[in-house]
Amino acid sequence: MPAAFSLGIDFGTTNTVIAMAAAEGPARLVRFPTPEGELFAFRSCLSFHAPPEHPQDREIAAGPWAIDAYVEDPAETRFIQSFKTFAAQESFTETQVLGRRYRFEDLLSTFLLKVRDYAGAEMADLPKRVIVGRPVTFAGASPSEPLALERYETAFRRMGFEEILYAYEPVGAAFFFARELDRDATVLVGDFGGGTSDFSIIRFEREAGEIRSHPLGRSGVGVAGDAFDYRIIDQLVSPALGKGSTYESFGKVLPIPQRYYAAFARWDQLALMRASRDMREIRKLVRDATEPEKLERLVETLDENYGYHLYRSVSRLKEALSAQARAEFVFEAGSISLRREVARTEFEGWIAPELAQIEAAVDRALEAANLQPHEVDRIFLTGGSSLVPAVRDIFHRRFPAERIETGAELESIASGLALIGRERDLGRWTSTSSPEGTLGRG
Repeated sequence: MPAAFSLGIDFGTTNTVIAMAAAEGPARLVRFPTPEGELFAFRSCLSFHAPPEHPQDREIAAGPWAIDAYVEDPAETRFIQSFKTFAAQESFTETQVLGRRYRFEDLLSTFLLKVRDYAGAEMADLPKRVIVGRPVTFAGASPSEPLALERYETAFRRMGFEEILYAYEPVGAAFFFARELDRDATVLVGDFGGGTSDFSIIRFEREAGEIRSHPLGRSGVGVAGDAFDYRIIDQLVSPALGKGSTYESFGKVLPIPQRYYAAFARWDQLALMRASRDMREIRKLVRDATEPEKLERLVETLDENYGYHLYRSVSRLKEALSAQARAEFVFEAGSISLRREVARTEFEGWIAPELAQIEAAVDRALEAANLQPHEVDRIFLTGGSSLVPAVRDIFHRRFPAERIETGAELESIASGLALIGRERDLGRWTSTSSPEGTLGRG
């Protein structure tokens, strides 16, 4: 890669992808050498381990190396994934990991620096400017966009960047998709990540041999793949861990508090629960529970840090139901063994509230662009949850099937961000983290 190149970073809830683009030609993905071969989709996770023989030491790993460390010693390894989901949460100030305090920006900068180390020579000589992807709407009940971008700014500056520009993630995907256009077109891009579902509508036109682009509308909602995961857990796993059961107190039969199971809505929170006040309460309730074996399973799941095993079980079910009408859910870890056949229609019923929110966001994007569905020429869907049939049906109800395309689920955003970085008028597509920034104006 020449000295003058553009760098795009897609820090995602599930995966992080980095791309570089020279002055001409397509973007190139940064690849990471692992014992199993090279990969470009780097899992957005961290592990912290204190060796028993040297408890004051901290062994920190990221991506597949973090997963390996966790699988090797789950009980003694603090494993954190999906931490992007609390970037914009004012309620999250810090977490303690092995006796040390980490704010969100500390977690992110630790992760980014490990990513750079694992990339080796690929990221040895970085430019001073970077284009960072960001969701249209951050995840969470009341997300603070200024807070999230302030935290991003701190973390990326620690990586050595001096100029940090932000572009909406679906806009990055649109730039990637525009390479395939052979005529002028109005394009709607849907990006379905782990924490957010984002939409942008852009007009691409050929002008003097170049493709010119004009943003028309955008929208987003803070639900996506992780919210689907929670619905699966809430239906298949939480009841076996005590949700809906009862305990006895002073002669009264009371319900097990529902808040114990709320942590399963976010993978990051599940990792934090082991040292929480709720965890101490759960241990005490085991002896008074009417079905103590269920709460014992909950204690084991949290104590033994089964979150990643549960994540894989849920992911496998989602993937299977995207390809077939029925599939078996299997979660086996330690003494816990849960199996149940699930129909796709059943799963779609569970995620109906999230589907409704996504559908409303699509309509808001069309309204913001002042367009009717028939005025959109192409639809490009990207991100893992775009493969869920019920998600795709949202678009098939609005647009002819021949206009809808999907693909490059993991690489499109980062590659597009790198391509944006070589635009002449970056201000049309990016902003700084300052409140007065105008992201994607024009």
